[in-house]
Amino acid sequence: MGFLSIREVSLAIQGHMILDHVSFDVNQGEVVGLIGPNGSGKTTLFNLLSGFLAPTGGSIHFRGSDITNCSPSVRAQKGIGRVFQNFGIFRDMTLEENILVALEALPHEQKKLLGDMKFLVHRTLAMVGLEKSAKKKAGALSGGQMRLLEIARTLKCGKDLFLLDEPTAGVSPKMTGQVSGLIAELKREGKTVLIIEHDLPFIGRICDRVIVLDVGKVVLEGTPDEVKQSKELQEIYFGADPTT
Repeated sequence: MGFLSIREVSLAIQGHMILDHVSFDVNQGEVVGLIGPNGSGKTTLFNLLSGFLAPTGGSIHFRGSDITNCSPSVRAQKGIGRVFQNFGIFRDMTLEENILVALEALPHEQKKLLGDMKFLVHRTLAMVGLEKSAKKKAGALSGGQMRLLEIARTLKCGKDLFLLDEPTAGVSPKMTGQVSGLIAELKREGKTVLIIEHDLPFIGRICDRVIVLDVGKVVLEGTPDEVKQSKELQEIYFGADPTT
């Protein structure tokens, strides 16, 4: 059983099968890409993993414990962090307030281990080059900066499994490089990352393994090179070169 184990997970809504017996493992310290055309079930699967939806079949295990029916808050306490596609930051708060809110939500014993909160907030913002904007409202940031803030905030909140939903969406090429750097930092710290992404060259650069979903099913799994060269992937993307 992997660090994260998904076994025969299905979701049916009004008789329509959104996810159909999805099974795969993610090992500790891996960076795994989850790709597939729109409507293939990727974000729905993330909603199941983070507890915002309940499967109609199958099970989800994290660190050997069954979390299939756990609430989002319990999963967060167990070490699962999610970065949403549409940003989960508070736009009317300053950058430092956004970091503090996340840190204050941690269990008391965990907060005690973090040391000086002010220093931690500064270090977190410095990690993504935003320390000079600490007093600014988060809503004034560019899309790429918001993405970096959210990933950095999740990183410093003690999570061990990161669910990143399209982390490069709306991000400039320069910011995409910074996102890559943050994910590399997660891996160096022994964290585990599952990424939904449409930027296949980006996936190829940072992922150890790629899982392909189509019409709610896992249809392909392998290294980035294996998946890129597969005939099945080209067929899923209507015969187009998946790297362009």
